[in-house]
Amino acid sequence: MFPTFEVVPAVDMQDGEVVQLVQGEKGTETTYGDPVKAAEEWIAQGAETLHLVDLDGAFDGERKNADAVDAILNSVDVDIQLGGGIRTADDAFSLLSRGVDRVILGTAAIENPDIVAEISQEYPGSVMVSLDAKDGEVLVSGWTESTGLDPAEAVTRYEELGAGAILFTDVDVEGQMDGVRTDPVRRVADAVEIPVVASGGVTTVEDVVTLRETGAAAVVVGSALYQGAFTLSDARNALE
Repeated sequence: MFPTFEVVPAVDMQDGEVVQLVQGEKGTETTYGDPVKAAEEWIAQGAETLHLVDLDGAFDGERKNADAVDAILNSVDVDIQLGGGIRTADDAFSLLSRGVDRVILGTAAIENPDIVAEISQEYPGSVMVSLDAKDGEVLVSGWTESTGLDPAEAVTRYEELGAGAILFTDVDVEGQMDGVRTDPVRRVADAVEIPVVASGGVTTVEDVVTLRETGAAAVVVGSALYQGAFTLSDARNALE
């Protein structure tokens, strides 16, 4: 997983369309069209991994964009990591058996950490635990509830339970196109040996390079790519 640092395009889905939110808040979305077309475009530009999120599932606990996910799985041949509304081990097993490479667990992993071990025993390395932090505390339920957990402390438990990777989202800067913060990412990356994928605030190729220097294994990018702030090719050139 991520043998070299990757820029991973986000395909966040709401009501069957690609959207980008500001700080994860409903009503702030900008819409970018059909998810399958978006996925195919990112792959045409050289993406090796796609980051899919069913936002309706994240907010409501019910995966409402399953048809779009299936269509993407049928259309592309790159690694797929998927989150949003995955609440049980059976949900994860179903997705992994259908071709998803990694399931992203947020709320489910916080509320029931043992689910990470259960899934990992059946599909080693397939669980990416999502720790989304605002004001230094992990959030759940589509970024609507604070848990009081410090992400750099919580992350070690999930490594012990068999998580294959961590997705760390800095909600304070997510979707604002105003740059990244390195300290929160570095704290999480330094706490574990498994890959940490950073997300939130990326605006320039310099932000991408900066996040690599924190020890992150990859970065998920949404708004900056959709708004044309830079291309995947620009990012690759900067990293080289």
